[in-house]
Amino acid sequence: MLAGVDAVVHLAGTPIAGRFTAEHLRGVRSSRVEPTRALAELAARTAGGPSVFVSASAIGFYGPIRGEERLIENSARGNGTLAEIVADWEAATAPAADAGIRVVHIRTGLALSPRGGVLRLQYPLFATGLGGKLGSGEQWMSWIGLDDLTDIYLRAITDRDLAGPVNAVAPEPVRNDEYTRVLGRVLMRPTVLRVPRAGPRLLLGTGGARELAFASQRVVPQRLLRVGHTFRHPDLKAALAHLLGAASAGMPAFRSADQIGEQR
Repeated sequence: MLAGVDAVVHLAGTPIAGRFTAEHLRGVRSSRVEPTRALAELAARTAGGPSVFVSASAIGFYGPIRGEERLIENSARGNGTLAEIVADWEAATAPAADAGIRVVHIRTGLALSPRGGVLRLQYPLFATGLGGKLGSGEQWMSWIGLDDLTDIYLRAITDRDLAGPVNAVAPEPVRNDEYTRVLGRVLMRPTVLRVPRAGPRLLLGTGGARELAFASQRVVPQRLLRVGHTFRHPDLKAALAHLLGAASAGMPAFRSADQIGEQR
């Protein structure tokens, strides 16, 4: 079935966002771990099959609360439900790695896109001036623009020296209060309101609020920086302006994938 296939990129999984009930978490786990293992086993036993297996992963591996620690790819696994799920998800690729296939785990941070994820939920509130920081706003947010995330997957496929976990985040994480201010400036709307902790707890449950809304993970893309990877939008303001179609003087010009490839 995979004969003649050069690369496998595995992204499937039930959305993590949701109330952290036992049923929801079972769905999150079962949609990731066993399908990943089955696909890795298929790749491993296919003669003339893929030479690289790229699997989605998440910075949830590091646990929800890591303080001021700068988290790199060899940082210890954290505690919590998502950390356990992500660890098992990555381990499920073992059959492919054992067969000599290059395996890359893309530990994705907060992926920014107006078409989905948190930014799609935030946009209507912030656009009407009703957006605000979550709780104290001190929690770290490790984000990545959709274009940069796509570039990272492309690099994982083509760069034969890249294997194992790769932090797919922008070089400079920001605190939630800074993220809130920047998004407000890009949309030219005030951000004076504060979202109380009770709100996310009501929607996500206590566990979901802790591991999603109020998670604080200061993640750095050390592997990518060491190989000289160029980010299109390493600056949050430029990234949000590009994604939301805003114009701002002094922002760096957009660079195409071909231009970035030439720089590598």
